[in-house]
Amino acid sequence: MASVVTSRVLSYFLTNSELKPRSRVRVQSVSGSDSKGLPSDSVQMNGASLTGEEEKNGVLIDRGIREKEKTGGRADAWNASLKCGVEKKCVKDVISSHLDVLWDDGYGTKTVKDYFEEAKEMIRPDGGPPRWFCPVECGQPLKDSPVLLFCPGLDGVGSALALHHKALGKVFEVRCLHIPVRDRTPFEGLVTIVEKTVRLEHASSPSKPIYLLGDSFGGCLVLAIAARNPEIDLVVILANPATSFDRSQLQPLFPLSEAWPDGLYNAMPYLLSFIMGDPVKMARVNIDHRLPRRLQIEQLFQNLIALLPCLSDLADIVPKDTLIWKLKLLKSAASYTNSRIHAVKAEVLVLSSGNDYMLPSGDEAQRLKSSLKNCTVRYFKDNGHTILLEDGVNLLTVIKGTGKYRRSRTINFVTDFVPPSMSEFKYGNDELVGLLSFATGSAMFSTLDDGKIVKGLHGVPNEGPVLFVGNHMLMGLEVCSLVLEFLRERNIMVRGVAHPVVLGEREWVSSPEFSFTDWMKVMGAVPVTASNLFKLLSTKSHVLLYPGGARESLHHRGEEYRLFWPDQQEFVRMAARFGATIVPFGTVGEDDIAELVLDYNDLMKIPVLNDYIRNATSSSIRIRDKSKGEVANQELYLPGLLPKLPGRFYFLFGKPIATKGRKEEILEDRENAKQLYLHIKSEVEGCIAYLLKKREEDPYRNIVDRTVYHALHSPLHEVPAFDP
Repeated sequence: MASVVTSRVLSYFLTNSELKPRSRVRVQSVSGSDSKGLPSDSVQMNGASLTGEEEKNGVLIDRGIREKEKTGGRADAWNASLKCGVEKKCVKDVISSHLDVLWDDGYGTKTVKDYFEEAKEMIRPDGGPPRWFCPVECGQPLKDSPVLLFCPGLDGVGSALALHHKALGKVFEVRCLHIPVRDRTPFEGLVTIVEKTVRLEHASSPSKPIYLLGDSFGGCLVLAIAARNPEIDLVVILANPATSFDRSQLQPLFPLSEAWPDGLYNAMPYLLSFIMGDPVKMARVNIDHRLPRRLQIEQLFQNLIALLPCLSDLADIVPKDTLIWKLKLLKSAASYTNSRIHAVKAEVLVLSSGNDYMLPSGDEAQRLKSSLKNCTVRYFKDNGHTILLEDGVNLLTVIKGTGKYRRSRTINFVTDFVPPSMSEFKYGNDELVGLLSFATGSAMFSTLDDGKIVKGLHGVPNEGPVLFVGNHMLMGLEVCSLVLEFLRERNIMVRGVAHPVVLGEREWVSSPEFSFTDWMKVMGAVPVTASNLFKLLSTKSHVLLYPGGARESLHHRGEEYRLFWPDQQEFVRMAARFGATIVPFGTVGEDDIAELVLDYNDLMKIPVLNDYIRNATSSSIRIRDKSKGEVANQELYLPGLLPKLPGRFYFLFGKPIATKGRKEEILEDRENAKQLYLHIKSEVEGCIAYLLKKREEDPYRNIVDRTVYHALHSPLHEVPAFDP
């Protein structure tokens, strides 16, 4: 029989009253991952105190988990005291400092069924107080990762992150709060427990942010902590917070919970399952969207059937007396937190569901956004109250896309960047830009060192730093295809530098959903600044730069494939400083996708609309001075387009230009830098001219021909083009 904690959960069940910030206790997971420290003076184990002396001897404390199978030992639940296995062995301090591109984040491998299995083990009566634990699936985080403290919702189990453990565990030290079923600690007591841990962590690592993640009831808890500790650098993430409990749609029904007959209470879980979450969204988590529709429906049906028996476990997770207590606790928590919300100074991210039938989460998100000084909202219109257990919400992706992940007091777009995982790549490639990829059927060509043009990206250097310099097509439609093709074919992360307006927060949108702009950040886009370019090249990244910027991507009629580059050649000098390889490239195909019918000049003749464009342009961030020529004219507008039967996008990456060993030559002689700059510009123009001519020879330039070939012969990305 398993102990109160399953083999999936590292037992680091601690009473906060035992923690004092003097020495450090090392914790070892059963999976054999490296240990990590927690501030502590001593931890009481079976009445004994293990202090810093034992730690010096390499003693690792395995709290509340069964020992390894070879010892045959088992750890009992918290009865009178916590029986713990102590394993004496040294652990190598080998911690990775980075993640590989397209790493496995585990999203889609766990389902809500795993949550119920863990919950059944953890809710067994143990007589213990609220405590923290580390899920084993989280593994060893990256070096210098911040701490993430998860406070659960009404269930109190602490396992609602089951779908996200592996992903979050790569970039956070994840700790989850477990509140036993029979525990009756008042809200102020829970605040004290969490607050002690927060202050200990801050004392241990004052330069790191502390992430507080609150689900429903837990949202009240973490907001209360933030209000009481404005001096600590906190990032607060709220998933449908229960601060709106007094306005709940179910408020008239709550008093009936005490009168509900005990014999009928077993039916309550089935009712709660439809109120608190969307069973269909829960059942879709592990379904591959690439499967044929028929197979998806079959698997969904099977998952729903498998989920039904689990719903009865809700009666054990939240028994009647516990539900009555938790509803009273919710009321006091909402009142306590709302009275102090004005004191919150922390950075806040709110995840709001559109189908929340328990709380008015959409309205509450807007209230919090207007009440808090630094609050970002993301709205998920198809999700229910239990958003963290439903399909369509990869929590780490949301954190990355909203720019909330950092390892120090300020975000560093280069060192804090977490590369896209395989699940993010699949979603981006298939769902986000799948239709555009299908319509444009991008054909990639590159140039080898000997000048030979070949199909594919074999001519692009593997090792950075590499600076790709090319032309923007209308509205930058080519960027998605370029970045995703490099990931698919070469496993290379290309970091694009974009106009700050493109990556900025959409303040004018009342309920912003997770958008294409957020996905650009997930896929590595950073605001275009000299400092960001400096950092990217210094870390040997592959960087994508468009010297023509907004002027080129929002060109006027008749200006297709014309370059609008500044006179300054600063990117050449920057590349030479780091010995970067410059790869000029050209791309064509915008005129095969749509016709530009209304450009800036046309739109400025339309009353009202012209004022809107002027206001948008004047209030936007300007990254170039008007005195620097045509390229500085960065009027921001949405052009009027007339779609065509899609043709094809073509990319040609020219012969790599090495600057290594030419640092002094280029940095000290502006004439040499200018000549190299003009050479790069000429190469880009040559690539464009080559593609415009050769595309006439492509038998699969038309989407109809490509679709037929794709159906009969090969995947879409393998459809042939012209012979180079």
